[in-house]
Amino acid sequence: MDFNSCSPNTIPVVSTFASPFEASPDQNGSTRKPLSLWPGMYHSPVTNALWETRSKIFERLLDPPLDAPPQSELLTKTPSESRTSIIYNFSTDYILREQYRDPWNEVRIGKLLEDLDALAGTISVKHCSDIDSMTRPLYLVTASVDKMVLKKPINVDTDLKMVGAVIWVGFSSIEIQLDVIQPADGSSDPSEAVALTANFIFVARDYKTGKAAQVNRLCPETEAEKLLYEAAEARNNLRKRKRGGDKKEIENGGVNRLEELLAEGRIFCDMPALADRDTILLRDTRLENSLICQPQQRNIHGRIFGGFLMLRAFELAFSTAYAFAGLMPSFLEVDHVNFLRPVDVGDFLRFKSCVLYTEHEDTDQPLINVEVVAHVTRPEQRSSEVSNRFYFTFTVRPEAKATNIHFRIRKVVPATEEEARRVLERMDADHLQSIKYTPTNEHVLEN
Repeated sequence: MDFNSCSPNTIPVVSTFASPFEASPDQNGSTRKPLSLWPGMYHSPVTNALWETRSKIFERLLDPPLDAPPQSELLTKTPSESRTSIIYNFSTDYILREQYRDPWNEVRIGKLLEDLDALAGTISVKHCSDIDSMTRPLYLVTASVDKMVLKKPINVDTDLKMVGAVIWVGFSSIEIQLDVIQPADGSSDPSEAVALTANFIFVARDYKTGKAAQVNRLCPETEAEKLLYEAAEARNNLRKRKRGGDKKEIENGGVNRLEELLAEGRIFCDMPALADRDTILLRDTRLENSLICQPQQRNIHGRIFGGFLMLRAFELAFSTAYAFAGLMPSFLEVDHVNFLRPVDVGDFLRFKSCVLYTEHEDTDQPLINVEVVAHVTRPEQRSSEVSNRFYFTFTVRPEAKATNIHFRIRKVVPATEEEARRVLERMDADHLQSIKYTPTNEHVLEN
């Protein structure tokens, strides 16, 4: 059979992606990178743009000289040296606009999560680069998303800017703050233009040994940068004190809270006919989906792109909140994301979600707190390990609530001690987050 012949009934199919090495003069020569070292072809336009911007550093990361010596002298860099921004020309680029549009003519939050992770990764690479091709590069991975807050809906018909920079470094960890900016109609106040803020934590590992590697120092210059650095340093110290302390706090001071939660759940389990109709068991809010991780979803290190994992977790969390509330939810925050272990191409990945608890103090904006846990499952080995934990907060879209005068958010109660502990740990962590982040350090990265 001749596959090269053309006829009027044959429709040719071509790749819609450019090779990340297309600009290389030796693309067809012996120095061309093998396909196994390419990043996956699953990328948003912004991730592709970031690839092109940092192509020289990324190419070095794809094929690192592992036998080369590590960086011998740490550099001191400023936040401005890592500051990077991306422009979304939604008002003029209709193809870009359609790639990001959601059903409500707003920007798909899941796609933004991918882009935020990609931008934070690029910023961390810029900070850690020593511009010396003779030294071994660092392996930089997302450790966590510490906080992400949506301050206003993001319109897909208006241009958008995403900007970020390194605001703090430790021995091997880096904190990056990102702002998503969309001008407010008729307002000249810069703070009103900030639509979303996010804080990512990256960690550096030695490419050869896999051990923690020291990163370049950071020297904040402006008063705003110094305030950000001090706030991030305080958050890091708080995280250190908090590690391992959650269970002790519950054991020492939270026994009564634990029992109160369990007492409500026992009524459902033991006397379901007498249970409060405005209450539901945590286990009855669960949803789940699964997938096999494909090569198209890999990052530049050959593992599954963290932004893709966040997108899938977000969309399951959104569906969970939708099924629970019975009305269209509205995203408010990513409370925390933990990247506990890498996910590889070919892994069988299961996402399990539930509503952990709800908050009714503000009747105009009731809160739905959703947990998503990702498990890498290996049927051959009869094993399952947690790779990620994601925590999201939703409310209900005001226009949807206005059409249903009988709408109410039900209270969620645990049925087991393990569920009750998870709820209390998350409540305490959310309270801690509200203390850690203050309005004075939010919008200083605009440039």
